[in-house]
Amino acid sequence: MPYLNSPVVPAGTLARVPQPSLPTGDGLLLRPWQARDAPDVYAAFQDPLMHQWHIRSADSEEEVAGWIAQWQSCWKEERQAQWAVVDADTGELLGRVALREIALGDGCAEVAYWTVARARGRGVAVRSTATLSRWAFEEIGLHRLELSHATANEASCRVAVKAGFAAEGTKRSALLHADGWHDMHLHARVRGD
Repeated sequence: MPYLNSPVVPAGTLARVPQPSLPTGDGLLLRPWQARDAPDVYAAFQDPLMHQWHIRSADSEEEVAGWIAQWQSCWKEERQAQWAVVDADTGELLGRVALREIALGDGCAEVAYWTVARARGRGVAVRSTATLSRWAFEEIGLHRLELSHATANEASCRVAVKAGFAAEGTKRSALLHADGWHDMHLHARVRGD
């Protein structure tokens, strides 16, 4: 049975080109992950705040190296697109920003981010999320980006709003964390916002 609409973004749009680096224009660079980032990602995941708001932990640098290899392959599979957020001058790892659950045909993806402890409060998550969103809308042609966070994570809510993601509602008991089920706020941006 044929679809009534053409895909919003044709399959192969990401896979046929190398993953780009995206400068924010204000001192940050979103770049593809590299194997040498494993020690810094492992260190970031030792932070108790990461354990509070994320559902994943890192037991070793070798485990993280596997994550990075997976993040690299997901670009070609067009399922996810993950970037290291680094200081544009020094290359110091400051965080991560990603498109997850990419559905090119529907023109949708989910945005996710985290920052290392020493980078918090400096606008790193907001600036990298805004840059990724512009790229996703203007260069790739996505129509809708969603962003979810635990309702108790007020810092993440501020990031979402400052990056232009309107609050749309609460998904009740939507994600299992180590301390139990969390309600999640849903935010979204659509092309043209």
